[in-house]
Amino acid sequence: MEQAETRDDILVACGVRKIYRTGALEVEALRRVDLTVTRGEFVAVMGPSGSGKTTLLNCLSGLDDIDEGTVAVEGQDLHAMRDGARTAHRARRMGFIFQAFNLIPVLSAVENVELPLLLNSFSSKDARRRAQDVLDRVGLSHRYDHRPTELSGGEQQRVTVARALAIEPALVWADEPTGNLDTQTADNVLELLSELHSEGLTLILVTHDPAIGGSAQRLIAMTDGAIVSDRRLGDEDLPYHQPAQRS
Repeated sequence: MEQAETRDDILVACGVRKIYRTGALEVEALRRVDLTVTRGEFVAVMGPSGSGKTTLLNCLSGLDDIDEGTVAVEGQDLHAMRDGARTAHRARRMGFIFQAFNLIPVLSAVENVELPLLLNSFSSKDARRRAQDVLDRVGLSHRYDHRPTELSGGEQQRVTVARALAIEPALVWADEPTGNLDTQTADNVLELLSELHSEGLTLILVTHDPAIGGSAQRLIAMTDGAIVSDRRLGDEDLPYHQPAQRS
């Protein structure tokens, strides 16, 4: 059963199935997942290790292929695209924040942030100006010219946030974005993400930390590759979304 899509739905996933194969062994990592996310939502995905959280993020963002189902972002069916078109769509419309900062060590903070802009055909002048603007936004105006090894863990993660925001994406994906940070630094990064969400950013975040999950607008719980709970926080007794039943 497909979910009805509305003009405000930024993500619509229907019947998404992912199977990992090693020789004769098959592991069903996603079990026909249905999920709709409305533009401007802050969604946290939680679950035990091996529950499928990161696989869900990778499949819904188009980083990984799927075995069955459909995933539409802004009405575009990601898995109907050729690889090059899907990569270009991600680069233009999505931002990514990972536990590993994935910064290029030989580049300065501003150069790391402007790189996706240059890959999206911004001029050098416009890319530099935009990169500086978003670094200012995350509180790093004094760190433009510092390389990753010259930055603290919290500063490096703020650079990755700035890099994700530089293209003004429709949707930002975050996978354990505070996993490598101490408690105080993690709180600061989470506060930044919450502030950006309050300004209209659509954010889907994978976490194992209940405190981080509790800061979201909507909380999804996964077990064994399936969504087992999906609710708006504050509506503990009322399911926000019930996945479609399949025969």
